[in-house]
Amino acid sequence: MEKIVLIHGTGHGPESWDRTASLLPAGWEILRPGLSAILGGREASFENLREAFEGCCAGIEGRLHLCGLSLGGVLALDYALAFPDRVRSLVLIGTPHRAPAAAFALQSLIFRLLPGSAFKGMAFGKRDSLALGRSLKSLDFTGRLGGLACPALVLCGKKDRANLASAEYLARSLKNAELRLIPGAGHVVNEEAPEALAEILTGFYRARG
Repeated sequence: MEKIVLIHGTGHGPESWDRTASLLPAGWEILRPGLSAILGGREASFENLREAFEGCCAGIEGRLHLCGLSLGGVLALDYALAFPDRVRSLVLIGTPHRAPAAAFALQSLIFRLLPGSAFKGMAFGKRDSLALGRSLKSLDFTGRLGGLACPALVLCGKKDRANLASAEYLARSLKNAELRLIPGAGHVVNEEAPEALAEILTGFYRARG
């Protein structure tokens, strides 16, 4: 069984995968890198995150099953495009295919108004969250996905209305992709519906093991 790499989003750390990971079959090698930790003190721009994630994956032998939520999905998809031979499969959860300009602008305004203490428990502090938002403004996978042939599973919580259109786009654009919507869940599927997510992941990976 290849390694399964679970990649968290901006709002939570690697511990957000704890419950889901605990429900996956025993004996599977599950890796949960912390995005802040792999940056090693560098600013949390997407460029730095991309480089740090590439370095993290370079240290893992064999082909990888990449599973990312939100920003984690963006990193997984970006890595698969750059290193397709290293990726066994992709699972993209609540992942945008391009930066929603209006939502990002509103988020940036809100972040600027919030005190630093409001970012406690999130993956990044206030300064890094603002830097990350600025660096993601040009994010756009449109028209870039047709050549990616690895098996892909696109997941989205039914209540995650902000990412439903992107989920449909990703499932249409990736050659070998399936779309599944998770009832009762919003954006943070790994915390809101870990049992359902673990069941889906188990079936997906067993079919490719």
